[in-house]
Amino acid sequence: MPHADSTASHAIDHARIERAVREILLAVGEDPDREGLRETPARVARMYAEMFSGLKQDPRQHLRKAFMEKYDEIVLVRDIAFNSVCEHHLLPFMGRAHIAYLPDGRVLGLSKLARLVEVVSHRPQVQERLTETIADLLVDELGAKGVAVVVEATHTCMTIRGVRKPGSVAVTSAMKGLFRSNLSSRSEVMTLIYGNRRGEC
Repeated sequence: MPHADSTASHAIDHARIERAVREILLAVGEDPDREGLRETPARVARMYAEMFSGLKQDPRQHLRKAFMEKYDEIVLVRDIAFNSVCEHHLLPFMGRAHIAYLPDGRVLGLSKLARLVEVVSHRPQVQERLTETIADLLVDELGAKGVAVVVEATHTCMTIRGVRKPGSVAVTSAMKGLFRSNLSSRSEVMTLIYGNRRGEC
């Protein structure tokens, strides 16, 4: 698989971004030719290539190599750090994803769940879609009996502008299969995710 940076470089029109950033600087009353801003358009283009690298990557590639294993209890990877970009203001949001599934004869390498979050998060989007996309991919590609995804994030579009409420955290969840239909399974996975930290939510 190509390195994420090279993939992004081929997907992103750097020159077009640089022209656009220069126009933004002019529009807000700045001088894009002054020393401190001279390289800013190129820096922003490289930043977008990195932050939006998931647009040209297929997250399914990380879910195709599963292993047959006689295991039918919950598999959980908790506190997967991520950062993404809100499509409404093009400002970052960042936080943690908790992913659990009930295998149906096939299990993934644990790092694959983190790689899945990495690809899906590097796109402009909303947190609700991020959460649902991760869950749907696991259901479709792994065929798990149940999937639970909980995402907690801080949104800079709420903390540095607009309502300006630092410390606020948005929580979204997607429950599929047994985690949606079976209350005890849902309660078990939420206890595994939060333990005594918060209780169920």
